[in-house]
Amino acid sequence: MANQLKMALIDTIFTLRRRGWSQRRIAAELDIDRATVARYLQQAATESKPAIAPIGSDSLEADSKPAIAPIGSCCAADDSKPAIAPIGSDDLSAEPKPAIAPIGSDSAPDREVTPAPTARGVGRPSDCAPWHTVIQAKLDAGLSAQRIYQDLVSDHGYGGSYYSVRRFVRRLEPTLALPMRRLEVGPGAEAQVDFGTGAPLVMPDGKRRRTHVFRIVLSHSRKAYSEAVTRQTTENFIRCLENALWAFGGVPERLVIDNLKAAVTKADWFDPELNPKVQAFAQFYGVVFWPTRPYTPRHKGKVERGIDYVQENALKGRSFTSLDEQNHFLQEWEQSVADTRLHGTTRQQVGHLFTTAERAALGPLPSARFPCFRESRRTVHRDGHVEIDRAFYSVPPEYLARRLWVRWDSRLVRIFNDRMEQIAVHSKHEPGRFSTHDQHIASAKISGVERGAAWLLGQVRRLGPHSTHWAEAVIANRDVEGIRVVQGLLSLARRHPVAAIEKACDIALSYGAYRLRTVRTLIERHAPKQEEFAITDEHALIRPLADYTHFVHAAFSKEVGS
Repeated sequence: MANQLKMALIDTIFTLRRRGWSQRRIAAELDIDRATVARYLQQAATESKPAIAPIGSDSLEADSKPAIAPIGSCCAADDSKPAIAPIGSDDLSAEPKPAIAPIGSDSAPDREVTPAPTARGVGRPSDCAPWHTVIQAKLDAGLSAQRIYQDLVSDHGYGGSYYSVRRFVRRLEPTLALPMRRLEVGPGAEAQVDFGTGAPLVMPDGKRRRTHVFRIVLSHSRKAYSEAVTRQTTENFIRCLENALWAFGGVPERLVIDNLKAAVTKADWFDPELNPKVQAFAQFYGVVFWPTRPYTPRHKGKVERGIDYVQENALKGRSFTSLDEQNHFLQEWEQSVADTRLHGTTRQQVGHLFTTAERAALGPLPSARFPCFRESRRTVHRDGHVEIDRAFYSVPPEYLARRLWVRWDSRLVRIFNDRMEQIAVHSKHEPGRFSTHDQHIASAKISGVERGAAWLLGQVRRLGPHSTHWAEAVIANRDVEGIRVVQGLLSLARRHPVAAIEKACDIALSYGAYRLRTVRTLIERHAPKQEEFAITDEHALIRPLADYTHFVHAAFSKEVGS
């Protein structure tokens, strides 16, 4: 059988329901099961005669009788009087006594009535009531409901359930929230940034285009800057922010932003991850970005109110034909309206406070604007290059197949690793072109032909003097073709002893043979070196030159005489 509630508790359920409370809220307030609340309300709704007089009725039918007799009524037999006086009735002369004595009343009814509930939980006393002082002391010590329950069982012989202890602890916990803490900062210390909905743009064809209004507010003076954009992109965010800093004439120490996708790639209260381009902007201007806690707009309440102000005062009910028109209006509105107003918190004129107190406290601006560039992640191809606008740019060989950050504009292409350290810089090239730095080519992939004759001869010197002389002779006699021959000579060192190569080069040089195949053959056959003979002018077997002279004269004389 279901538990039966006391009449006072049932009457409280109906009273709270008439006030518009939900079943869940009634159950939580009275510390009873929601199904029980629903059951009593359903029973009252299905009765053939209403248990509760309808609100605002002028009269009740004579034969209607309330399903629940009002506690504390003067005469229960009087059927013509409802349990609760109908709201809006003109006749209140009967002054029926309320079922619950009003708090602080000077007179009490003739018989005892149940007092109105003043705290969460109405009904039978809690099993924890005898240990109220003990529980309060443990709660003040910071113990949890589970720990309090365990101590009551072990130290005080408590026999109730843990859920009774938990409900009792909830009643003892303070229900008043702590007051909000206002944080005011000094001049030049902080600015808060946010986006809101701007005024629509009416196109020539009559279509309306949505805009977003960027707004930044200096936290000390409340000096602000507003600019309308069509998209909340990273480029638009940086451009609007830069325009604001140059309009202020300086840079604050930190910028408080929410976790908009244009600036924050991964929201985290303790260690957020900013967009790399936003990080570069912060380094360029010497400012620190402070994203707020996710879903906590009160952390930047000054700009939140500033967004409301520009929407309600400047843009509400207006439309423009272009962004330039809207931004020109916002610029004039900031100077003529927003800067001249007396701020409700500082009680000073915004523009005057900015000029006298905050402008001088802002940090200096850089000598030039932040370089505008495009940015994307790229994967290094198998040939050690990344592709940007259909042109290809080399990276160090250790980054093969990795994803890198690339930033480019019309002049330069800069490549960064995951720690945003610059690892390569190239001039921007036309589509189809390759830009390859020599230091980005692995040494094992550079051929001897690319290195040149000087480098090859330096490698040949490691073999020995005969190999060096032969290689120099090859270069001298065969010019460019000799470079490949010398490269082949170096490759022989991987298969043959150095002494055999030295001997073969010595023999080949003696014969004046400058082909690589000759050296290979000499190494394989171990051919002897060609002997050199000295040339002499006089020998027993050689006739003197005078005999040849006499012979020539005799031959000419004989020919003439004939």
